[in-house]
Amino acid sequence: MQRLSLLLLVCLGLAPRSFAQAPAATDLGERIEEIRKEAGIPALGGALVTLDGLQGVWVTGTRRAGGEDRVTTDDLWHLGSCTKSMTATLIALLVARGDLAWETALGELMPDIASEMDVDYADLTLVELLCHRAGLPANSAEADFRESEGRSVVEQREHLMRAVFGRPPDHPPRGALLYSNTGFMIAGHIAERVTGKPWETLMQELLFTPLGMTSAGFGPPGSAAVCDQPRGHTEHGEPLEPGPEADNPPVIGPAGTVHCSLADWAKYVRLHLAGARGDVKIGELTLTRDAFARLHTPYDGPKEKYGFGWVFEKRPWAGGDGTAFWHNGSNTLWYCVTWLGPANGVAVLVTTNSASAKAKGATDQVAALLLAEYARRTHSAETR
Repeated sequence: MQRLSLLLLVCLGLAPRSFAQAPAATDLGERIEEIRKEAGIPALGGALVTLDGLQGVWVTGTRRAGGEDRVTTDDLWHLGSCTKSMTATLIALLVARGDLAWETALGELMPDIASEMDVDYADLTLVELLCHRAGLPANSAEADFRESEGRSVVEQREHLMRAVFGRPPDHPPRGALLYSNTGFMIAGHIAERVTGKPWETLMQELLFTPLGMTSAGFGPPGSAAVCDQPRGHTEHGEPLEPGPEADNPPVIGPAGTVHCSLADWAKYVRLHLAGARGDVKIGELTLTRDAFARLHTPYDGPKEKYGFGWVFEKRPWAGGDGTAFWHNGSNTLWYCVTWLGPANGVAVLVTTNSASAKAKGATDQVAALLLAEYARRTHSAETR
């Protein structure tokens, strides 16, 4: 059976809280290489993004441990649960198109299975699914996955959704945050139900293609026949070739299977920076500032401030009232993290093809380094 180990939210305390001493821009690559070597990880990369677009990409290391193929700025990285905000953005696009409504109860949205649902789920909405407040389990039971094997990926999502909704929630809905890959998988499948298209197709047509994210795809990047892309690595530092064992099963794609280059990920993140300032046209659709405000507002409930694929915290570097939002992602073979300061219009992206504790620490160091570089550039521009 394929991997089923999407990492949950981790390391809240390791997030960059302030600017470090910023080196000159020409030294950034050297400093990132030092961080990579100190962590003992195969590869490490980062990008700086502003409202004006991509400000720089820095990558270092090799595509696989012990190999000679160096990573390049065009290489693809697995984004894990950083996929979640993309799925939420897709839902927002379908709401803008009139296919869905945020307020529609699930029982009304799917009347054909309403009688099969546990009563506690029937009056929930897409909001609870995308904010981890539906009381759903982190992942469906392994038996559910086994029973769905051999079907198309859309049919598998339908089977898992019916199985989960037929059982009582893990805890009362609309209560405490219970991080759930299942909720995002179901939200993606609801998009499939109302459009008649797979989630993967919808993501390409409505989000990736309009944004020019030509490298975006799903699952582990590259070919097993040749080392043309980075490989994810086990906790023992062993590279895994692309294939079923190198990622979680496609059925839970809406929760975390997207891969792309740093430059293309930057296009998506810039979309959210721009949306915090006003309406944004994405292909033939427009997401209004109000639509982004929903996506950038945490659910009003206890525990972590989370909503629509983002964690919300206060950071002095973020500007304005200090609100920053972020997310990390991992399938236990890769790790990435992004931080956005909407008031400042700045974001950083960091990736690595390892998910060790040292790899996570390295990404935090690079995130702080890139934020410091932004501060240095801003100060330099202001003093000219």
